[in-house]
Amino acid sequence: MTKMHCDVCIIGAGAAGSVIAAHLAKANLDVVVLEAGPERDPQKDFASDELEMETLFWDEPRISEGQNPIDLYRSTSGKGVGGSAIHYTAQLLRFHPSDFQTYTDEQCGADWPITYDTLSPFYDEMTKKLSLSGPAPFPWPEFGSRFPYPAHHDLSNNTLKFRQGVEQAGYRHSVSPLAILSAPKHNRAPCTNRGFCEEGCMPNAKTTPLNTFIPEAVKAGATIIPNATALKITTNDTKKAKSVLFMKEEKQREIEAITIVIAAYAIETPRLLLQSANEDYPEGLANQSGLVGKYIMTNTNDRLLAKSPEEIRMYRGNPVQALTLDFYLCGRKHGYKRGFVLNSYGMRPMRLAGLFLESDPNCLGEALRRRMLDYNHYISMAMLGEVMPQKHNAVTLSNKKDSYHCPIPKVTFSHHENDQHLRNLAKQWMQHISKKAGCTPMYHLQTHAHLMGGCRMGDNPAASVVNSFGQTHDIENVFVVGAPTFVTAPSANPTLTIYSLASRSAAYIEAVTKKGKPY
Repeated sequence: MTKMHCDVCIIGAGAAGSVIAAHLAKANLDVVVLEAGPERDPQKDFASDELEMETLFWDEPRISEGQNPIDLYRSTSGKGVGGSAIHYTAQLLRFHPSDFQTYTDEQCGADWPITYDTLSPFYDEMTKKLSLSGPAPFPWPEFGSRFPYPAHHDLSNNTLKFRQGVEQAGYRHSVSPLAILSAPKHNRAPCTNRGFCEEGCMPNAKTTPLNTFIPEAVKAGATIIPNATALKITTNDTKKAKSVLFMKEEKQREIEAITIVIAAYAIETPRLLLQSANEDYPEGLANQSGLVGKYIMTNTNDRLLAKSPEEIRMYRGNPVQALTLDFYLCGRKHGYKRGFVLNSYGMRPMRLAGLFLESDPNCLGEALRRRMLDYNHYISMAMLGEVMPQKHNAVTLSNKKDSYHCPIPKVTFSHHENDQHLRNLAKQWMQHISKKAGCTPMYHLQTHAHLMGGCRMGDNPAASVVNSFGQTHDIENVFVVGAPTFVTAPSANPTLTIYSLASRSAAYIEAVTKKGKPY
């Protein structure tokens, strides 16, 4: 078996992994990044074709169960260098200060071990680094302000209808803060309104790890190994992590490291820790609390389709161009907890047809064709709702094996009563907004977006898996970064917080690694 050595082995080359890799490589550490998917060139490997770009999503087998089983494919994963930050819509919001203390504020969920002020300087850093475009002033400054690029002004008909409806309903609205260039930057051109943001940005106007942290990491000396699937983390006689076993070109290989950073997603991270169980850690690595894989969360992301008398053609432009945050903490007014974001959400034809099928099993053949005939007259908007963390929502290992003879992960998920109240409330408001825009509400499509949790952070080792820097309580040289460490699932899009948390952890991981490095 081929064996390698490095200072830091990072598993996953998405938003969090790329930030860590760039920082550590610049700190003169020997960094190797393992990525299960391929490396892609936006100019050569992206296409204006929905079916072709299905390759961006995780295609390994997963099992979904529970009272409300969730789709574990399209909107909950990415596979390839850059991760799911390749196919995101690029709406980047800070979390609200209350998101870090939901138990203190509303006696629900749990408080994070950090505050908004803890992350504020890292939010500032990432806002500049990711070249966010946004309006000045932004009506809700807690979620972001002082964007380095001006807001996008070439808005789609779908976006204009959404803003018209929100304004007529008496609420504030704004162009979204987007990690999409509104003006040239070096060798990158601004957005062309191609509209295939969720299929990969061929013009490279969308800021992703592929045009920021990955090239920085490689330039500083980091090694990216694509198509390399991590199988297991081994430990040594002192119960520290020793190496990562991985598959590359149908051969098992091993890489020893001083520090191991897991920057995979909310399914693959707990899966790897659980399937790395050994005599010293029979319940899986970093799992003395019994919480690895527990408290898996998502966001409700329901869509409302309404028919406009005018032609809309909602495929034009970025899917998410405008929003209102006036409903972010609306729950308590109605006897519920927390709230949701409302935004415009243009959908490509194949995605819409797929949601019709998922929401209505009888929508087949002629019934589906009739719905799709109205495509050019539909407006579409979406809610992004907070979902309550529940311990029984979890990633576990099934008794079925994948092609590498590893257990296939099983995700069990059921919604909290509060989740359902919020999505019903959002449905009512989306219907009201569409009517105010002069449209006729037609279809409410229930879906979700993002996956978070599974290795929650906290100060108490008995009630969490990692500390606020992502260091596991049980094994000092194993870190988890990214969405798996989230304590709650705020309504604001999670990606900016993922980037910012990774930036905060990077210097800490550097110090731990250099402390353990023999000189």
